[in-house]
Amino acid sequence: MTDIKPDEILDLKGVQCPFNYVKTKLKLETMQSGQILEVSLDDGEAIKNVPQSLKQDGHQILLQEKLNERFWKIFVKK
Repeated sequence: MTDIKPDEILDLKGVQCPFNYVKTKLKLETMQSGQILEVSLDDGEAIKNVPQSLKQDGHQILLQEKLNERFWKIFVKK
C-alpha cells in the first residue's frame, strides 16, 4: 500500500478503452495543477494505454500499483 493521499478518486474498473482514458482526462481537467488523482483500472489494455496517454498529455504518473490479478491503481499528478 502507498502513503500517497489523492485529492480525487476515480473508479474505472470495467470501463473499456478508450473511455477510461477519456473519463480520466475529463476528471483531470476539473482539478488544479499539482493535485493528485487516484484511478482504478482493469489489467490488460487499460493499464498499458491510460498511463502512457496521460504522460503524453504532460501529467506525472506517481505510482502504478497492482491490486490483484484483475485490477490496478494509478496515482496521477496533474
